[in-house]
Amino acid sequence: MTQQPAPPLVVVMGVSGSGKSTVGAALATRLGVGFTDADDLHPAANVAKMHAGVPLTDDDRWPWLDAVGAELARHAGTGLVVACSALRRSYRDRLRRHAPRTLFLHLAGDRAVLAGRMGHRQGHFMPLELLDSQLDTLEPLGPDETGGTLDLAGAVDDLVAQGAAVVARAEGPA
Repeated sequence: MTQQPAPPLVVVMGVSGSGKSTVGAALATRLGVGFTDADDLHPAANVAKMHAGVPLTDDDRWPWLDAVGAELARHAGTGLVVACSALRRSYRDRLRRHAPRTLFLHLAGDRAVLAGRMGHRQGHFMPLELLDSQLDTLEPLGPDETGGTLDLAGAVDDLVAQGAAVVARAEGPA
């Protein structure tokens, strides 16, 4: 009898404007698991800082990352896709402490594309002025981190198909 792989735990990561929420929600639907936008787990103080154009410190981020990690851990038996910046290796390590088998899909691409997307968003708390601080903070996935990097300029359906393929490869043969 072949054992079925555990339902996937996926973080769609990248800077603001990369399409994490859009791709993450569509990927969750494709994989048949739930979806959470980590932005919804930020404490009000973090949202106020970002809205005011003030970058978060690591001290601001740790409790938020613990909440995101706990959400992943809660869904270990059912699977979950989370849209979360997860910009630094230490942030991803923090998430993995809660949910060790989490896979990361990094939506990466050109600054001009990101700035254009951010400039057209309505009602989001992350201002364009913080894009460069996010790009400066970003540490791409290391070769020992489970996941993959996708070009954010692709069509959503293509990114979802590529992301699903990365998840399937990580799960291995059934």
